[in-house]
Amino acid sequence: MPVDERTTRRPAGFGELLLYLDYDGVLHYDNARWHPRRGVFLTAPPGYVLFQHVGLLEDALAPYAAVRIVLSTSWVRVFSFSRAVKRLPLGLQARVIGATYHSRMNERAFEVMPRGLQVWEDVQRRQPKDWLALDNDGWDWPDAIRHHLTWTDDREGLSMSSVLEEFQQKLAAMCKGRC
Repeated sequence: MPVDERTTRRPAGFGELLLYLDYDGVLHYDNARWHPRRGVFLTAPPGYVLFQHVGLLEDALAPYAAVRIVLSTSWVRVFSFSRAVKRLPLGLQARVIGATYHSRMNERAFEVMPRGLQVWEDVQRRQPKDWLALDNDGWDWPDAIRHHLTWTDDREGLSMSSVLEEFQQKLAAMCKGRC
């Protein structure tokens, strides 16, 4: 029986421009912790707060309304997709279409997989038009996809000027004539 493309369900993000987004080491210092009474907090030097660089991401994405976000952060696995999304400002929440991890997956197998492979498996499933990743975990990314990654500093995340500039350049190149 032939497949009818009109009824075949494609994953969210199919044919779109995607940003795979980590939180820790990107939007804030990389040492986020959880306590049953305190909730999520940072163990970091003075001056660092949760989501302190989220405004930089909002500003970078502002000219590119077509870019959708896929969460590649461990916050989804630890806290749930909906709780992870709610930590973002409303404008970014509206861009989020999914996550690299979902509850139907083998959590242990996913957890031990290098981040680059987690993202790559999701890219292969969603088949976006193009994609970028913002992550502080740049180890073990396959060479063939490393150019999609903007590798952030664990402490300064997206706020490091060279990192922000690289991300903005890659974003502009990805969106040229598409956004």
